[in-house]
Parts: sequence; structure tokens; C-alpha cells
Amino acid sequence: MASVIASGVSIGLGPTELVGGIALSVTRGRVIGLVGPNGAGKTTLLQALAGLVPPRSGTIERSPRNTAVGYLAQQIDVAADNETIASWLARRTGVGEALKAMEQAANKLGTADSTNGASDLGDRYSDALESWLALGGADFYDRIPGALAQVGLDVFVEHRVSELSGGQKARVGLAALLLARFDVFCLDEPTNDLDLAGLAQLEQFVAETKAKGGAIVVVSHDRAFLEAVTTDIVELDPVEHRSLVFGGGFGAFLAERAVARRHAQESYDEYRDKFDDLVARAGVTRNWADKGVRASRANLKKKGVDSDKIGRKAKAEASEKQAGKASRLEKAAERLDVVAEPRKVWQLQYAIDAAPRSGASVVTMRQAVLRRGSFTFGPVSVDLSYGDRIAVTGPNGAGKSTLLGLALGHLEPETGSVTRGSGVVLGEVDQARIPADGESTLVDAFLQWYPASTVPEVRTLLAKFGLTGDDVSRPARLLSPGERTRATLARFQHEGVNLLVLDEPTNHLDLPAIEQLEQALASYPGTLVLVSHDRRLLEAVRVTRRWRVEAGRVFDEAV
Repeated sequence: MASVIASGVSIGLGPTELVGGIALSVTRGRVIGLVGPNGAGKTTLLQALAGLVPPRSGTIERSPRNTAVGYLAQQIDVAADNETIASWLARRTGVGEALKAMEQAANKLGTADSTNGASDLGDRYSDALESWLALGGADFYDRIPGALAQVGLDVFVEHRVSELSGGQKARVGLAALLLARFDVFCLDEPTNDLDLAGLAQLEQFVAETKAKGGAIVVVSHDRAFLEAVTTDIVELDPVEHRSLVFGGGFGAFLAERAVARRHAQESYDEYRDKFDDLVARAGVTRNWADKGVRASRANLKKKGVDSDKIGRKAKAEASEKQAGKASRLEKAAERLDVVAEPRKVWQLQYAIDAAPRSGASVVTMRQAVLRRGSFTFGPVSVDLSYGDRIAVTGPNGAGKSTLLGLALGHLEPETGSVTRGSGVVLGEVDQARIPADGESTLVDAFLQWYPASTVPEVRTLLAKFGLTGDDVSRPARLLSPGERTRATLARFQHEGVNLLVLDEPTNHLDLPAIEQLEQALASYPGTLVLVSHDRRLLEAVRVTRRWRVEAGRVFDEAV
């Protein structure tokens, strides 16, 4: 039974340890979801499990030793501008590297003689051949066209990966999963950019892999996907530098975490109530004792040394008794088992400052047509009015990005017309996110955009979105996709907008940020256009209409 066992593993970024003491068993039939805030080390842990990076400490062992572990990154990596789909798939699935190792072993074996380690070279060749066969190398290239057709991608295998659209790249990534023959899969945000059909195929792949005895470790922000496929959840907590394991899948994890947080708060509240009560009673009692001593001294001074000795003695004893009681109460407070205050869970403090409202008509599209290669968008006629809250749905390649480009003025129709209303202040989160070129830091970029702002003001704004310390002082090009998304959202809070267009806004955001984004959108008063395949987001955000895009046509539907 193939497995990967992590014992006492710690992971970090540069000199900083993120999480330590990780104990994880990736065994037959398990689908383990890794969750935690951006920057918690989820990708680093996946890469360590796959053997791509060493852990800072601890051990990661494979049983048996030839267990094939594959890491599939969240972003398409192109080795060269001319890398083809076929060569990329071979590299992604490990078949290309296995073939290279087998050919090198064969070449060395062919030039060796009986006195020069031919036996060892023969063993190396046998191991390389076995690995290549196990990864599905024998019929790999024959299986590629079927996998591409299965994910709905009608392109030649020699087509360059760099020339594919974002949706097409997502489908190629899904095809790599269907072709792969790993024992253990480490999947990093596999749901990004997949449409509903792709998500269904991905869920089917996970179910089939689990049924065949494979194992999967997955990082995903898609809550519906995690609910559907996971058997266990591992939460990475970089603040406490620890990991927690929850059995029963994502739904059970959410319920158990909520109960644990409630119990922790209740325990702390009970402790504080007892402690504060004892300290308050001790203070009152000690105050009474002090008043008794002062009264006794005042009486002595007034009546003289020899007057009312019995009364003075009684008052002194009463004061001493009260003081002793106060001391016992204070000691009782000190003896209480201290319950630490639960750490406040960071929340994205997201709000969109509303610009003055635009005119009643925001966008009017009449019989608009645009051709892009062999694809024809339109004719389309739709109206976007102030206060509309519209969800845009449809499969990849249907024309959603073209629709947004025409509506926002990034594209112009060949025929028909698109009219944009007056007073529109646009806030747009597209799939490219905030620009990340050059060596400018995030703070410098904001100061260039908003010259009247000060460094402390910019840092305070960015901190509301979880961007602090090193995040804002390193070059913007080094920011993660999730960090760039948060920086874009921060701009909207600073500027104020009355037309908010969000194209797959949850891609690369962590789960707490997505939940806060949902709450912020609930209170946003302006016009909203939301493009998303996130099923939970579409359920949570209130919309008034739906634009369903199919094969270049737009169907305006009430909800």
C-alpha cells in the first residue's frame, strides 16, 4: 500500500518557521484538504510531500520507496515559449522525466562492459523502465487526444501552451490529472479557472482515484469542492506555529472548529468571571478592613489612649479578620487554573467606499457583435442599470470575458453599439489582478497612485487586508496572486466606486477572506457584476438578475 508519512515536519519561508510538528499520514483512499490563511505554508508543505523541497526539520518517508508522488502547481508553468501541449503534459505527469532517465540509463548500459559495473547499470535501467511504465509512459502519447477531448479542448497536441487562454490552460491542467498515474497526488488550487463542467470532472477524478486506492492532498479555496471530496482536513496555523487534524471532511471540520472556538470562549469567559469576582470581592473586603483601621485610629486620637479598650480591640480584630478574608480571596484568584484568552481570528476589514451614484443607465448594449478569430460574440443586447446586481455564468470560452471587455470599454464592437452612462466610477478585479511589474514595493505603488497619502496611512489601509510587514516592503512582482487580489480590493476602499466588476474574485483568496468578501458584497450599495464559478459565493451573494453566457450569446434571466 503506497503512502507518504510526515513526522515532526516543520516548514518555513526564508529564516521564518511557519508551522512545526506536522504529523501527517497520506494513505490509501484518503483525500486530505490543507486549509489555512494565505502564507501559512500550504504550497510549501505540498512541495515537501512531493519531494521538491526539503522540510526544515523532521522526516517525510515513502512506503514503498518507489511510491510515485506528483505535485501539480496552481499556475501553468511553461518551460519555454515554444513548449507544446504534449511536451508540457509529459513534464507535468512525470513521464518526460522518467523517459529521460530511462534513455540515459540505456545509453550508459550500452557502452558498459562486464568489468565496469554493468550489473549496477542494468539495475538502474530496470528501475527507470519500471518507473516509466508505472507512470503510464507506454501509451501516454496515445492517450493525450482522448484526455483533451474529455475536458472539451479542441486543440492540436503541438499547440503552444503559452498561446492558450486562461480557461484553456485550466483544461490542459485538468487533462494532466486524467493522464497522470501517480500513487499520491499533491494538488495546489486545482479548481482555479475551472467552469462547472470542469469542476464536475475534477470531482469525478478525485472519487475514482480514491476508489482505486490512490491518495490525494489538496489545497483549494472552493468550499463546495472541499465538502464534496475530502475525508480529512489539516489546518495550518502560522500564528500558533502548529497544525490540527480533523477527521470527517470539510463539513465536519467547520462544525468541529466552530464548537471548539465556542467552548474556548466559554471557558475563558467563565474563568474571567470567577477571577474578576474574586478580585472585586477582595478589593471590597480590604477596603472595609482599611476603613476599620482608620476609624479605630481616629477614635483613639479623639478619646485618648485609655478610653474604650474593649471596643478598640473588637474593631481591630474585625479589621484583621476582614484583611485575612481579602487575602484569602486574592489567593483564591491566583490559584484558579488560568485560561488563555482565545486568539482573535483575523478578519478582512473589507468595505467599499461608495462614490456618488452614477446615472440610471450604466451600460446599454445593442446588437453588439465582435469576432475574435473563429469565435463570434453576439449579437447581444443587454442593459445594466444603477443598482443592478448581476451574476455572469457560463462555461469557459463562452464569451464572458468578451462581454465584460465590451461593457467596460476595453473592447469595441465591430457592429452594433455599446453606450456607457455618465458618472460611472469603475472598480474592477480581473483575473490578472493588480499589476506586479518592476521593483516598486506595494507601499511605493500606492503612494504613486495616491500622492496625497502618507506612508503610515498606506500601511494602515493595507493592514486591513492582511498585508503587513514584509508583504508591503518587498517588490510587488513577488506578491502571491492572493496578495495581489487583496491589494486590488484595498484600492477600492480608498477610491470609492459605484460600479464593481469582479471576475473570479475568489481565485487565490483564502477561506476567511472569501467569507469576509461575501459579507462586504452584501452591504455594497452600488452596481455589481460578478463573474464566478464559486458555487458557495453565488449562493451567498444577493443578485437581482443573471446573465447566462453560452456560445457567444447572452441570456438575461430573472432570479
